[in-house]
Amino acid sequence: MSELKDLVGLSRDELAAEMAAIGEKAFRAKQLWHWIYNRGVTDFPLMTTLAKPLREKLAEHYVVRRPELSRLQTSVDGTRKWLLRFADGNEAETVYIPEDDRGAVCVSSQVGCTLTCKFCHTGTQLLVRNLTASEILGQFMTARDSYSEWPSPDDGGRLISNIVLMGMGEPLFNYDNVAKALKIVMDGEGIAVSKRRITLSTSGVVPMIRRCGEELAVNLAVSLHAVTDEIRDHIMPINKKYPLAELMAALRDYPTNNARRITFEYVMLKGVNDTLADARALVKLVDGIPAKFNLIPFNKWPGVPFECSDMKDIKRFSDFLFEAGYSAPIRQPRGSDILAACGQLKSDSERVRCSRLKERAAAGIEDDAHHAATAS
Repeated sequence: MSELKDLVGLSRDELAAEMAAIGEKAFRAKQLWHWIYNRGVTDFPLMTTLAKPLREKLAEHYVVRRPELSRLQTSVDGTRKWLLRFADGNEAETVYIPEDDRGAVCVSSQVGCTLTCKFCHTGTQLLVRNLTASEILGQFMTARDSYSEWPSPDDGGRLISNIVLMGMGEPLFNYDNVAKALKIVMDGEGIAVSKRRITLSTSGVVPMIRRCGEELAVNLAVSLHAVTDEIRDHIMPINKKYPLAELMAALRDYPTNNARRITFEYVMLKGVNDTLADARALVKLVDGIPAKFNLIPFNKWPGVPFECSDMKDIKRFSDFLFEAGYSAPIRQPRGSDILAACGQLKSDSERVRCSRLKERAAAGIEDDAHHAATAS
């Protein structure tokens, strides 16, 4: 018997094509869409608006799958991190970051990362592969499961209010799968998260920034972290391919307004990018772009050559930007005790995974899905 096909991640047209393939009318796709994306149901027997013979037929051909939970951690500050295992055994991390009356799910787009930014621990894990639309959606849907936020709230009163593609990987290097997933997320008859509540973070993949603006027009965050090509080349090698002048030109063309500004992420590195001269250059660099800044105290990790800027210098940097007319809050580290803070995704799951493999090798046991599902 062939493996059952997962319906999560299929577009409306693809879902209709699957129904036609098993001899069902196209309107069945709309019913399934509602059960999968609005109600969050994973078991066909619970899809009670469908006739029992159809539910049985669907169960013979399809599944509605979630990633396997390999590990769940909750921080003292309420941040929650899932280590999720996909069908091929690869894993990625997803983080929920709570605020007072809402919160954001930080979703990964790749297993590993290809960017090798010098200050980022996630970037020390080599790229394994892109995640599929199903796997990207599965992360958000797992978070919804965890907080019992089904069916999709239509009153705005939801704990999980926002999605940020700021997890492992560069979303614009996996654009097709990311775009497919986000179009499903934004569909008003399903998960129904507005594009105003979706932020995609990129390190500056210039050609895809333009395409993203044309096709998705979600909020954009840019990992900037330096104001000169010389420094950015050193700490972010992608700058050698897409230097600052090209990046800024693409950002000036991105659909924005004063209510929807581009966020510039700026990690504060002591003696590298944290002087008032840097702040002045930053203001000049973004001139003409509706912009706001997110100043990130650096999260140090073993072996990294950088230090976090002194808080007085970060505060002075922030104050200068505020006085220049820009919002420039200092991000409060969240979930650092479970390695869920900015740039920390990878280390804990990689270490745990390696230790598991070593333990099992020593015991003469092959790694299997059951062990990953039960060890935490």
